Amino acid sequence: MSIFDSPIARCDAVHEIVLIDETQAECAREHDCPPDRICPLEGYFVEPWERSAMPAEEPTLSQRA
Repeated sequence: MSIFDSPIARCDAVHEIVLIDETQAECAREHDCPPDRICPLEGYFVEPWERSAMPAEEPTLSQRA
């Protein structure tokens, strides 16, 4: 069983579910958005300076061993 707990949102521009725990620029690269596209999820993404303030992820069971 897989547990997926990253924040996600539906993007109407690419018609896909995207991760919003990354920056908007990272998402745009991942989904091949053109530079002039207005992002429908603007304001929902993590800002670069917020990423360094995020708590570190706890290791999974396989990493603890």
